[in-house]
Order: sequence, then C-alpha cells, then structure tokens
Amino acid sequence: MPQPDLTLTPAGPALAPRYDDRRTAAPSHPTRPTLPTRTSAPAPAPTPRSGYLRLFAVPGARGFIVGNLIARLPMGMFGVSAVIMIAAAYDSYALAGGVTATGMAAGALTAPWIARLVDRYGQARIAVPATAYAVLGHLVLLLCVHEKAPAWALFATAALTATSPNTGGMSRARWAHLLRGDRDALHTANAFEQATDELCFMLGPVVAALLCSTLFPEAGTLVGAALFLTGVLVFAAQRSTEPPVSPRTAAGSPLRVPGMAPLLAVFLATGAVFGSMEVVTVAFVDGPVAGPVLALQAAGSCAAGLLYGRARRTVRLRTCLAAMAVLMTMPLLAASTGSLLALAAGLLVAGMATAPTMVTGMGLVQRLTPACQLNEGMTLAVTALLGGIAAGSATGGWAADHAPFASFGFLVPATAAAAALVLCAATRVGGRA
Repeated sequence: MPQPDLTLTPAGPALAPRYDDRRTAAPSHPTRPTLPTRTSAPAPAPTPRSGYLRLFAVPGARGFIVGNLIARLPMGMFGVSAVIMIAAAYDSYALAGGVTATGMAAGALTAPWIARLVDRYGQARIAVPATAYAVLGHLVLLLCVHEKAPAWALFATAALTATSPNTGGMSRARWAHLLRGDRDALHTANAFEQATDELCFMLGPVVAALLCSTLFPEAGTLVGAALFLTGVLVFAAQRSTEPPVSPRTAAGSPLRVPGMAPLLAVFLATGAVFGSMEVVTVAFVDGPVAGPVLALQAAGSCAAGLLYGRARRTVRLRTCLAAMAVLMTMPLLAASTGSLLALAAGLLVAGMATAPTMVTGMGLVQRLTPACQLNEGMTLAVTALLGGIAAGSATGGWAADHAPFASFGFLVPATAAAAALVLCAATRVGGRA
C-alpha cells in the first residue's frame, strides 16, 4: 500500500500560497518544515504633535520659510529707516513722512498688478526682477538723500520702490498649494504667517533704529535692501514648493467675486485701527520708549496668533472683530489714568485680538479667491489694509494734535474697530475661515 507524501511546503500546510504546479511548483524540503517568514513593513515616521512642527516637516517648506523670513524683516525697516535718514539730512519730519507716505501709496496701487503677474507667470519669474527694481529704487533714494537733492526728487524716487512683491502673500499661496485639502493644517499655516508678520513688524523698526543711530543714518536702508534681495532670491530658489501656474480664466479681477468687496471694506477699517493706534501711541508717550511700548501690541498679537493656530476650531470673523472692538477700548481706559505701565498693559491686551482677526480674514480671502488668482486676491487684502493704515495714521495724527485731553487720540482706533464690526455684520461676510 503506498504511503502518503508528508512533506511540507515552506509556508506550512495552512499558510502556503496556491501555486500552479505546472509552472511554479512550491519547493519541498525532505527533512524539516520551514517556518513562515514575516516581512515587517518599515515603521512610519512619527508625526510631530505640534501643528507648527508639522509645517516644518512638509518637504521643501524650511527653505522658503527661511527665505521669506529674511525678505519680510525689511518690510518693518524701510519706513523707519527712511524717516530717520531724511529727517537727519533735511531736518524735517514732515518731509520724511510725506516721502514715506508717497512710497506706501504707490506700492498700494502697483501691488495688485505685481500679484497678477505672479499668478500668471509664476513667483520666481516675477518676484526676483520686481524685487531688484524696488531695491534699486531704495538705493537711488539713499543717494538722493545723501546728496541732498531737491524734495521733488525724493518723492519721485520713493515711487520707484513700488514694485516690491507681496512676499507674505506668496508664502501663503505656497501653503495653500502644499496643504490643499487639509483645512486644519492650512489654518495653522495662516496663523504662523500672521505671527511672522507681527514678529517682523515688531523687530524691523527696532533693528532699523539701532542701525541708523549706532552706524550712520543710511545704514538701515542699506541693510534692509540687502536683506530684501537676499531673502527673495532664497525664497524664489525653492522651486519644488512653488505653486504651478494655473490656466487663466475669464473671471476677471477677484473684486468681482461675490463677497470680496465687502471683505476688503472690513480690511480697510481694520487697517485704520493699526495706523491710528501707532500714531496716537507715539504722540501720547512722546519719548524714546514709544517704540518698545508700541511693540507690546505686536507681541500680544504674535502670541495670540500662535495660540489661535493650535486651536482645532476657528471662529467667525464677526466674533474676532467683536473681540477687537472690546479690547481696543483697553488702551483708551489705560491712557485715561496717565500711567505708562497701564498703557503698556492695555496695548498688550489689545493686540491679542489682531492676529486671530487677520488669520480668519485671510482664510476667507483664500476661500473666496480662485486658485489661479490667489496672489492677487491676498494682495488686494493687503492693499486695503495699507489704505486703512494711511487713513488711520492721518486721522490719528489730527486727533493727537487737536486732542482736548491726552487720551483723546485713542478714541480713533476704538471707533475704527467698531466700524469694522458694523461693516462685517451689515454685509454678512463673517463666515468661518
């Protein structure tokens, strides 16, 4: 009687795969069975717990973050540097303020066109020559001031700096491209960008004033121009994270998108809060400590922005503006006491509503704007902010000069914050970002 064949396949009787005996018969071992071999998959890389660490873990993100930080710091340096440089040469703060305002107004007019070119042809192709041209304008202005050229030449050369690209908008566009589909991560990235803005505008004036006072009046402009060009070159070199150029649609300007115009009106009123607060604070303190005291508002905004970025839920823009309208009364109450320490604390608290408002507002801009026009849409928001800052500065300056009492000027930012809230509620643009 023939005996059955008891040899085992390498994987055992129960785990052996089915082979086609005519093609790939499983080899048998006549002496001992072979245990199945388990192939372990590589362990996935641990995901950072912090949302901000997740941003740095995105491939290619570190390069453009570093470049953007270098390029954005001069945005807080150029204005202060120009004022100190021109005032030292011409002994006129009125001329210095007028020239600086001319450059800001020209930039507000050209920024949307620069952003439209960026959307159409790509960031690296447009940002680098636009930055080089703007840097050349800053250097020409420096030479005119050094040689004490006529005042009209200063106004003309200040307009040459108007081609500066919106580096913050380009960075937000990269995050929108890299994190598309992940709304929570994009919210964290927007909060990080807003905190970066606050940090640069907090440190920029301090660095500029230090350079101009310790070296020579033109030092702030020189260093700012070098940092600006270097940062944009580093940023543009990160081609792997650059958003692809989308085919141009017939949608026209993002201003035609429903809800965009009312949102820009809210940004205009919000900018008036920032511009007026800066002027009335400087007028109230009237001394060398005005800069550090004013920087506390940016510090509060930076801290609140970072905390808001870690939140799992976002709030409506109307809620953020309501908080801003309430907190902007704190400097007014503090200034009425006449205490500088109380004012510093009031500014710190008031700043805590700034970054959440801006993060939520920029999130709405990203949702409303078509992908092929994202840089232009965000630059329009920045342009509205700049317009509000200019109007708020003028109004705050008038209030400071004609104030019946010392704290009267702080009514202007409180009123502007209330106006922004009313506009948002009336136009119903306060959706979730």
